[in-house]
Order: sequence, then C-alpha cells, then structure tokens
Amino acid sequence: MEENSPQNEEMIAELDDLNNPIIHDENKGRIRNLIGFWLLGLCNNYPYVIMLSAAFDLLYPKNGESVPQQNCSTNGTRCNEISTGAILLADILPSLFIKLIAPFIILRTQYRVMIAIALCAASFIIASFSTSHWVTFLGVICAALSSGLGEVTYLSYSSNFDKNVVSTWSSGTGGAGVIGALSYASLKEFFELKTTLQIMLVTPVLTAITFWIIIVHPSSLKYNCRSCLCSSERKPILSGDIDLSSKEYITKAKTYTFREKISLIKPLLKYMIPLGLVYFAEYFINQGLMELLYFQNVCDWLSHDRQYRWYQVDYQIGVLISRSSVNIFQCHKLWILPILQMINLLILLLNVCLPFIPSIWIVLAIIFYEGLLGGCAYVNTFYKISLEDHKDKEFSMGVASLGDSIGIALAGITALPVHDALCKLQSFSS
Repeated sequence: MEENSPQNEEMIAELDDLNNPIIHDENKGRIRNLIGFWLLGLCNNYPYVIMLSAAFDLLYPKNGESVPQQNCSTNGTRCNEISTGAILLADILPSLFIKLIAPFIILRTQYRVMIAIALCAASFIIASFSTSHWVTFLGVICAALSSGLGEVTYLSYSSNFDKNVVSTWSSGTGGAGVIGALSYASLKEFFELKTTLQIMLVTPVLTAITFWIIIVHPSSLKYNCRSCLCSSERKPILSGDIDLSSKEYITKAKTYTFREKISLIKPLLKYMIPLGLVYFAEYFINQGLMELLYFQNVCDWLSHDRQYRWYQVDYQIGVLISRSSVNIFQCHKLWILPILQMINLLILLLNVCLPFIPSIWIVLAIIFYEGLLGGCAYVNTFYKISLEDHKDKEFSMGVASLGDSIGIALAGITALPVHDALCKLQSFSS
C-alpha cells in the first residue's frame, strides 16, 4: 500500500483544519472582531464629525439668524461673527480633557462603554432641542466627551485582540468622516435640523449592539489590566456571565502608581509628538484657512459655501483612504509626515495672503493630500505601538491618543486669532 505523498498529507491537514470546530470558531470570531472594531471606529467618531459638519446650522438659525450668504461680486473673504473654530474647540477640548484623565482612572471597560454611549445619545438630544448657543455648546461638549472616552477605551481594549483590529478601527474612524459629512448633508435636504439630529440617535444603539453582541471577547486577557473587560468564555458578553469581582481576577489585575504612569508616557513621545504636529497643521488648515480659500472664477457654479463644503468632503476622502491602507503601505519614519504637512500649511497660508494658485483643482489636490498625510500618521502611529511586545501595551495605546487631541486643540486656539487677522488683512487689501 502506497504511503501518502507530502501533497496528500497537506491536503488532509487542511481538511482537518476546516472540519475542526475550534479553528472554525476562532476564524469566525476573528472576522466578527475585525468588523466590530470597524463599526466602533465609525460610531465613535461619527458625533464628532456631525457636530463639525453642522457647525453653521447649530450656530446661526437658533435666534432666527441665517448663514451669511456669499455672491460672485464679493472679494472672497468669509469672516463670520462666530467662527466655526469655536465649535472645533468645543468638540476637542473636552475630548482632550477626558483623554488626559481616563488612563489614570481605574474603571472597567464595560462601564466606560456605557458612559460613552450615554454621552453620545445626550449630545444629539441636547443639540436637537437647543434654543440658545450655550445649550448648543453643551451638546457639542457631550459629543466630544463621548468620542474622547471611546477612543481611549477602544484603543486600549484593542491590545487584547489580533493586531489587525487597529487597522479596521482606524478605517472605521476614517469612514466616519465621509459617511458623517455625506449623511448629514443628505438628511438636511429632507429634514430640519432637529429631526436630522434625532435620526442620528441610531449611532449609540449601533455602538451597544457592536460591543455587546458582534465582538467576540477573549476568554482571558493576556496582560490582565484592571481597566479591561474579562469574560469567562470566548463568546459574546450577552450570552454568558462575567465575573469581574472574583479574587483571582483582582489578584492578577495590573495596576500602576501615578509615577509609573508618568514614566510610561516618556517612551511614547516619539509617537505622540509627530502625530500632534501633523494634526496641528491639518486642523489649522481646516479651521483657519479653508474659509478663506475662495475662488471667484468658479462662483457661478460653485458658490463660496459649496467650495468650503467640498473641501471638507475632499479632505475626509483622503483620510479614509490612508486610514484603511496600513496593511498595504506602512510608513516607518513618522517624523517625515509632520514636515510634509507643515509644507501644505505654508503653501495654503501664503495663498490666502498673496493668492498665487490659479485653479481650485490644485487646492483640492493639496487638501486631498493633506487628508492622506493625516490618516497615514494616525494609523501608522497606533499600528507601530500595537507591534511592540511589552506588558504595558494597553496603557500605551490609550495614552498615545493624546497626541492628535493636543495638536487639534492647539490648532483651534491658534486658528481663531489668525483667522481674524487674515480677514482684516484681506479687508484692508481690498
């Protein structure tokens, strides 16, 4: 009787793997986790994107005011009494605050997720019923707290899964930009602001379904961090009991002193500083310069407001593409990205002061490139951290997310006075 050839043995092994229920369940669980983290990224950033997309509608119509209209006979300045940069600050400063304190608070993952979901729902409800600016800003602040807490929580928790969930999370956050901007613009064509925001309450519901039903949580966490969620079996949380108060769990839990946490931040600066600089330049362009990048020669078919709107869509498409590409292209020298982004900032700033770019298509290309750089910096930063082999990876993932928030906050603070100064310069020169 002939012995099995190596090819036959390999085929038999593959068939055994396919028929093995354990391996089949693991593959199925992996796919569910990849999809789940994509949805978490989408839902987490969605309120943030919506509040920025709805900035004009939130600020002006409340007291019967209307959005300033532009026409082709103007000199192209766009200087509103209340800049949308104010919405940016309300959308990022609370997020930065929660990211600063969240890593130092011992709170189990499931409770953090519950709080983030409640804040997300509150943001849409408050903003939809708002009758004054301060109530509107309260709704925006709730959205910011939800996104900030969610980012720290989900990125930290991702360290307990396959490293590719970082890629799908990042892709989901990029998708939130495009899907958020397009869904808001589309719904506003048919509904008033109040109804549009209330329809978006589907977001916190989808978040809950994703975290508690779609994601297959690990049976045991590799590094047993006290802020993590543990389950007794490898299955969705709702289908089994979770004992987070057992003596065995508490004994294995990893805790840090305040001094230890500070010492762990220092090695992360090589990731946080480039990421922060990229986002500073990126959001300085978006909130300080885009309103002034106006081309009068296309005003007859693309008004000033529409130019601004398409700049935002163009930027978000670039972000989505680059945040979804880490498995195809990886940037190993992160310090190159802030240099390239600062060059974009310099070019567009010079064009606002002394217009020299002849076509809006060139500006659209630069803004698309700007989005590519921003998304590339984000996904490669967290992907590189996820590849490191050390016991503090979970804490590192959460803390490193401070880099982009600090950069955005500084951009918003800087963009407000610079925007006003550029408006005065254009008014004087005209």
